Amino acid sequence: MKSKPKSKSRSRSKAKSDTKTKSKSKPQRVQPEPPPHDPIWEQSAWRSRTRQRLLDWFASNHRVLPWRSDPQPYHVWVSEIMLQQTQVATVIPYYERFLKQFPTVAALAGADESTLLSHWEGLGYYRRARSMHAAAKQICERHDAVFPTTFDDVINLPGIGRYTAGAILSISQGQAFPVLEGNTQRVYSRWVAMQGVLSEKPTLDLLWQLAEAMLPKQNGSAGDAATGRGPGIFNQAAMELGALICTPRSPKCDQCPVRASCCAQKLGMQETIPGKVKKIDYEDRTEFAFVIANRDQSQFLVRPIPEGERWAGLWDFPRLTTGEIENESVAATQLHDTLATPISVGDPLMSMKHAVTKYRIRLNVFRANVANGSARRWKPPAPWKFATLAELDELPMSVTGRKIAKELSKSR
Repeated sequence: MKSKPKSKSRSRSKAKSDTKTKSKSKPQRVQPEPPPHDPIWEQSAWRSRTRQRLLDWFASNHRVLPWRSDPQPYHVWVSEIMLQQTQVATVIPYYERFLKQFPTVAALAGADESTLLSHWEGLGYYRRARSMHAAAKQICERHDAVFPTTFDDVINLPGIGRYTAGAILSISQGQAFPVLEGNTQRVYSRWVAMQGVLSEKPTLDLLWQLAEAMLPKQNGSAGDAATGRGPGIFNQAAMELGALICTPRSPKCDQCPVRASCCAQKLGMQETIPGKVKKIDYEDRTEFAFVIANRDQSQFLVRPIPEGERWAGLWDFPRLTTGEIENESVAATQLHDTLATPISVGDPLMSMKHAVTKYRIRLNVFRANVANGSARRWKPPAPWKFATLAELDELPMSVTGRKIAKELSKSR
């Protein structure tokens, strides 16, 4: 008779405890809704049909590219980093010269930065090269100079994210990792008539799910582009479709092997999908550079650009790249402290336009001299130095610096 009240007491105590626990728990986050799209991709029959058509097309229409002939992890890595924001036709000669100079991870790790940047000159986005250098050193330290083949090891290398890691491992090893980059974002968005903004997380989450669902089930070696059917071949096929057929403007829908599966094509939305990315609002700026020759006009003053400045590590002529400068005289005056000598501005040499980040820059280049009173005894402060045109050819230079050097060669 006494046991029942105790049982009820325990029950009530437990109930109160549960109530307290629930009241203290954090509210669950509501997952944002995916953008409007056709859910047809969730049907295995649609995926299988689309995948088969794409792979059949790729087997007969793929481009012959040097990194496809021998898809070792190191080769695929180099090609993928170079292809970021750079056209295939531009990359091919750089890739071939790069592998000739740095045939292995160890060779890349052991290179000095100046040599590395000289082989990267013209590709731009030099941070990519420095990240590769750091990654190569890490591979030598942690993986005995052998490029790793597990996702966790690869994605932990400097300069490598989810897309690049997936590309390396799927193409070189046949591992089932999806690839989502500019071309495949566009292809997959059109396949399912996805009406979202690519920079928004719900859109990217949806596209990653789609990219993963589209992968062939089997793993295994990457295989030959003409006969392969694994994840690496599929990823390359999707990228190839985006590069050659499903282009950003005026896509060649009449030539597309998967047009029957494409929801955007059926709805006539291929020109508006994916949504337009916001354009950069460029700010106009004028900058000034100077060509200062030694007394016999055989050498020219240059320096390596320090860390924290634009094109750090490359060599360049005297110039100012920060703030708005009124004219060449003001620029020369500001260089006075840097060079520890007055600068007298001479005749204009050339003018050029280029864009950097958010700026559209007009660069005006003038010949200049060290002021007469100090010309004989002046020596450039380190790390400035005088270099001949032949020596400039061997130094890694900024794109505009190289154009100035070429102009000097023509004027000679």
